[in-house]
Amino acid sequence: MSHRELVGTYFAAMNSDRFADLEPLWHPDGELHAVGAPPRIGRAAVLAHFPAVLAGYAAHHDEVTRWIEAGDTVVTEIRFTGELRDGRPVVFDAVDVFDLAEGAIIRLSSWYDTRAVARMVRP
Repeated sequence: MSHRELVGTYFAAMNSDRFADLEPLWHPDGELHAVGAPPRIGRAAVLAHFPAVLAGYAAHHDEVTRWIEAGDTVVTEIRFTGELRDGRPVVFDAVDVFDLAEGAIIRLSSWYDTRAVARMVRP
């Protein structure tokens, strides 16, 4: 699987809430670094993060608007659109940086305006 296919499979699983499909995509020593949150280290910690952070959404979608590939790194610009369980919309742009090793995601750094997102999701 090419790097772009691997990252595309990640987004397909995320967008359809198929979190179990993420497991083979992550290296056992994988790391998730999201702005404003403590790092998640190890596949189990990373995989536990996604359903927890998306639990408040009735719907969500990451649309990749730009791909940049350089060696074992894939950078994606994303337009996130979602709807909270109470019906409020959440829309923001983000940048995800994927570092790949041994055919898996070894590190993901996610960058976005945490203050703007916090204002949208607060009750």
